[in-house]
Amino acid sequence: MKKIIAGILVLSTLMFGAMGENKGNSQGNNQMKMFQSVDMKKATIVQSGDAKMYCPACGMTLPMFYKTNHAATHGDHTEQYCSLHCLAETNIKNKNSLKDIKVVDVTTLKFIDASTATYVVGSSKKGTMSMTSKYAFAKKEDAKAFSEKFGGKVLNFENTYAIASKSLEKEMKMIAQKQAMMAKKGEMMYNKMCKKTDLKFNSTAEAKAFVKTSKICGDMNGKKLQAVGIYLGRR
Repeated sequence: MKKIIAGILVLSTLMFGAMGENKGNSQGNNQMKMFQSVDMKKATIVQSGDAKMYCPACGMTLPMFYKTNHAATHGDHTEQYCSLHCLAETNIKNKNSLKDIKVVDVTTLKFIDASTATYVVGSSKKGTMSMTSKYAFAKKEDAKAFSEKFGGKVLNFENTYAIASKSLEKEMKMIAQKQAMMAKKGEMMYNKMCKKTDLKFNSTAEAKAFVKTSKICGDMNGKKLQAVGIYLGRR
């Protein structure tokens, strides 16, 4: 079991760099602080449902990557994504149908209109679901100050989205490979640590929400929960 858990940690690091799920629990009590992370109480969650704490595209826990969170209207409901990568992926898969795109302002931690935001692209701060970080600000002077301190180009949303879209195919292939490896590890952990269920899930987020509420794997959190969620979500 130690080898399985160690494998999860290595795979998560390879998959997301510092972008994978933290060791801390989903309630934020023992989170290892990343720049993207905020306390659960400071995170605004605009989507609803049992899986509202997780990105609908990749399943990652939203407050852990809150400073790169985006949100948009998808059909008749709102979705919240851990990153611009996941928003762009969802938008392209749905023929650019997402509307009213918003992003978290790093300074105030409030959602703002993405079309009016100023982004810093490629700073020394870690990215989410991408090797190229993208952080947004309501005030251009805040973006410039961030860029002067941590590097990166100051760009508008249109140019930032274009960069994210251009790298999407390459990033998706890399992530898919790592997720497949994590799913295998997740299956092993599920078989050893969890009570069994015959339920089918439409996504990693849906699977994680069930594992958390049902406690079929006990108080599983972080990278282990992500791995089991990936396995159950695609089983």
